[in-house]
Amino acid sequence: MTSKNNDSTLALVATAALASVATAVITHASLTRKHKAVCDQIRADAYEKDSSEKETAAMEQTKRGEPIGTQIPSLGIDGIYLWEVETLGSRFMRTKRRSINVMHGLWKIDSERHEKHQITEASTTYNKLIGKNECILADITRKPGMKPHTRAYIRAGPCEQLHFDPHTVNAAIVTCGGLCPGLNNVIREIVNSLVKLYGTEGNVYGIRGGFAGFYDPSMEPILLDPEVVKDIHHQGGTFLSSSRGGFDIDKTMSFIEKHSINQLYVIGGDGTHRGAFRIHEECMKKKLNVAVAGIPKTIDNDVDHIDRSFGFTSAVEAALDAIRCAKVEAKCNLPNGVGIVKLMGRSAGFIAAHASISSSDVDLCLVPEVPTVLEGDNGCLPHVLQRVKNQGFAVIVVAEGAGEELLGESTETDASGNKKLPMIGEFMREKIVDYFRDNGEVATVKYIDPSYMIRSIPANASDSLYCMQLAQNAVHGAMAGYTGFSVGLCNNKMVLLPIPQLVAASPRMMKSNGRTWERVLALTRQPNTVEE
Repeated sequence: MTSKNNDSTLALVATAALASVATAVITHASLTRKHKAVCDQIRADAYEKDSSEKETAAMEQTKRGEPIGTQIPSLGIDGIYLWEVETLGSRFMRTKRRSINVMHGLWKIDSERHEKHQITEASTTYNKLIGKNECILADITRKPGMKPHTRAYIRAGPCEQLHFDPHTVNAAIVTCGGLCPGLNNVIREIVNSLVKLYGTEGNVYGIRGGFAGFYDPSMEPILLDPEVVKDIHHQGGTFLSSSRGGFDIDKTMSFIEKHSINQLYVIGGDGTHRGAFRIHEECMKKKLNVAVAGIPKTIDNDVDHIDRSFGFTSAVEAALDAIRCAKVEAKCNLPNGVGIVKLMGRSAGFIAAHASISSSDVDLCLVPEVPTVLEGDNGCLPHVLQRVKNQGFAVIVVAEGAGEELLGESTETDASGNKKLPMIGEFMREKIVDYFRDNGEVATVKYIDPSYMIRSIPANASDSLYCMQLAQNAVHGAMAGYTGFSVGLCNNKMVLLPIPQLVAASPRMMKSNGRTWERVLALTRQPNTVEE
């Protein structure tokens, strides 16, 4: 009986304890919910107060004509230094009769003069004319510790004041160096801008075969007009033909003087631009009222300061086709298929890097800016072997200028002064075969070199638009009297750049510690051989 009483007592005590614990838990949960609700309300009130204060501050900033936001004094700019371009107006009298720059070549239906409607040419004012000292800032990214000043570029576009009378202009256009998608687009739009936008009635000469066309009797210039160039933008290459070298300043100046050239448009890379500036200097020396304008052309995208060069996006797009073919070859050829694609990139690996990122099918990318290591912990050959073992195949992209630290730097140069490059593609093919054999495997390697196929394609939609912008703004700049300049896209705005500054740091190279290469590594998973 006593035992039963004890058990009952223990049960009652346990029940009471459980009830107490349950009550405590419920009370704690209730308090927690109430505390959370109070905290949520405090945060909501604080947010509402903060929002109200920001709205009030924004209204006050708007009234004062200030931008909306928080001012950061440490990131301010207290000095803007403009890259000046030489103007002919400082040396020669203007030949422009009209006081207002207007767009010519628009069609208008004249129904008053004839019973039947007749289409005639009319003109209209530009929506936007560029004024003096209108510029584009070079450094648009600001961070603590940066210097409180920046350089700026002259904004390109139709200008309020014209130096030349467009009706009397004689112009010449020349393309130099290697082929590039978009050359015909630039030629076409320069001609159309001269004739249609400005109403030029003088001669527009197309110089054939590069700089040599100024004096070589076997390459007579072509007279260009909108009808002649109407469809050339659908073709690859250059309608005027091109060549490397051939620069002769005396013979070039003889052509300019003989044909009374007022404006010269030179399309080419950094070497061609140096030649263009030499012509500009000689014109100034001879007191010739001639505007010399450059349009940067490099399929490698290695001209400094500009966002990109025309033809680059077309080249990347065409390179993707070669990479897809390499992948098919690698997957379908057993055992251990490896596809290698060699792309352009003499000093810079932009095409190889961007094509690798765009395709997402590349397992190894080699560029001139990053050392090529064959074996060891950071070796590319062990990486390729592992990729083949994991997925059955591998795709490799190599820029033509990669691997000089392995193959040595050539002392030979071409007609443009560019050094000849070692055969990195063939070298990698042999090394992969040897490495697989040394590890008891057989590699089936397929090598693709689409370089000349890529250079000769027509421009894609993006480059076609860009070429039109470049050509039009080159003409706008020349008509305003700017000379010794080139035109390009900087921070997504069209600008005029003095040629000496443009070519001083060329060829531009991809940053080996930058985000583009970082993205390549993230996709290929290859060892990073960038030196710390």
